[in-house]
Amino acid sequence: MFAARFHRRTALAAIAAFATAAALGTAAQSTERPKPPGTMPLEELPPPPPMIATEPAFQPEVTSRTQGEENIQEYRHHGKLYMMRVTPKGGHPYILMDLKGDGTFTRQENALDTGVRVPQWVLMEF
Repeated sequence: MFAARFHRRTALAAIAAFATAAALGTAAQSTERPKPPGTMPLEELPPPPPMIATEPAFQPEVTSRTQGEENIQEYRHHGKLYMMRVTPKGGHPYILMDLKGDGTFTRQENALDTGVRVPQWVLMEF
């Protein structure tokens, strides 16, 4: 019984694949349409305008220092400190970012952390 169903499904799948291939073949042949009388081909498109030279890619100035048992990497752009990566001895590194540019650093656990904290309240306890 299982074999009969399997053979029937296989045959139906083969017929469907053949019909699809035949339909696609005729559709590909019929895409060439005759041109209406009195039409002219479009002119060649002009080349795109030249690229505008911009400043080179952003490269931060990175300095490393050791404070106690922590290794601190400081990232600066045009001399302004905007990020510190702190790696404690035997611990997981974390990042301190100046998000507003006012010199106040907030902790982020990784570079993908956006700083958005979802409120979590206890609604019910059982």
